[in-house]
Amino acid sequence: MADTISFARGAPSLDIVNVEGLKAAAARAFDSDPGGITAYGTSVGYVPLRKWIAEKHGVAPEQVLVTNGSLQADAFLFDALVGPGADVVVEKPTYDRTLLGLRNRGANIHAVTLAEDGIDTDELASLLASGVRPALAHVIPNFQNPAGVTLSAAKRERLLALADEYGFTIFEDDPYLDIRFAGDPLPTMLELDRNDRVVYASSFSKTICPGVRVGYLIGSTEIISKIAKSATNTYISPSMVAQAIVYQFAVSGDIDASIKTVRAALSERATTLAEALRAELPEARFSVPDGGYFLWVELPEDVHVDRLAPAAAERGVAVVKGSDFLLEGGEHALRLAYSAVPAAQIGEGVKRLAEAVRAVRG
Repeated sequence: MADTISFARGAPSLDIVNVEGLKAAAARAFDSDPGGITAYGTSVGYVPLRKWIAEKHGVAPEQVLVTNGSLQADAFLFDALVGPGADVVVEKPTYDRTLLGLRNRGANIHAVTLAEDGIDTDELASLLASGVRPALAHVIPNFQNPAGVTLSAAKRERLLALADEYGFTIFEDDPYLDIRFAGDPLPTMLELDRNDRVVYASSFSKTICPGVRVGYLIGSTEIISKIAKSATNTYISPSMVAQAIVYQFAVSGDIDASIKTVRAALSERATTLAEALRAELPEARFSVPDGGYFLWVELPEDVHVDRLAPAAAERGVAVVKGSDFLLEGGEHALRLAYSAVPAAQIGEGVKRLAEAVRAVRG
């Protein structure tokens, strides 16, 4: 349908992207460093942006690798640490592209239950005590994709202690850090780490726009140096033009204004979505997140998402099945992304979804 309302894609709608600021940043990038941004550059990324990221996170520039989006960063880390048969811990549910990347590398995936305050560290401790020795544990600590939950301060500390005790790497995948719209911020595990157990990833896709395709990794100088060599062999260097635009956008302060705009819009959209769900689908179970892009909805057991998703599409609303984010299960759950839907359209989208639910139940 031409008027499809999409809760499927985790991306901002155009009205909350600072297009004019990006155009101005692009002009400044070409004016200030035409030679640097039109050349191949270095595999570690655009050096001024690398330094800016290092200062933001309080680390040395040598600990930062800037990549073509955070998925590229994920791929580099998985290639460095995950071989066929390697044990890897993920949250249950978790980002579908994470599952795909790990499956493609032949990993032995252990999915650990995700509670309202993040990964179940007691369940993880039992798994480790049973003899499983993961190469890494992948965790999305803030406003998790797809569930929207945030890892508590106590669990961050417990996870680090388990990593120290059992010798695994924590992959802190944190693209939503800056788009909190409720509650108090928590320290990252990168900040709390004292033994180089954490490799941290983030992205400018959520704070600027996904089209810039700029993400980054932070880790020990040893692991970043190793991955930088792989990056050189993969693409010589990432996009200097995109990274220089992001740098100019950041140092001008436009990124702070952009984050403020995005936070306000997402807060309104999350609230509006929750209100619409309560009105139209009172049997649905969900928790409103404190930030991020996503709301996870559990539906009654007589609503199977394999039937619901196409029924919703017929009525002009796109959703993503919960089963996409799990090794097994999720047949009665949906991930709804409110980031791309203006608040004025959310009510209509939920009405269409409710019609689809009634159709598959009938």
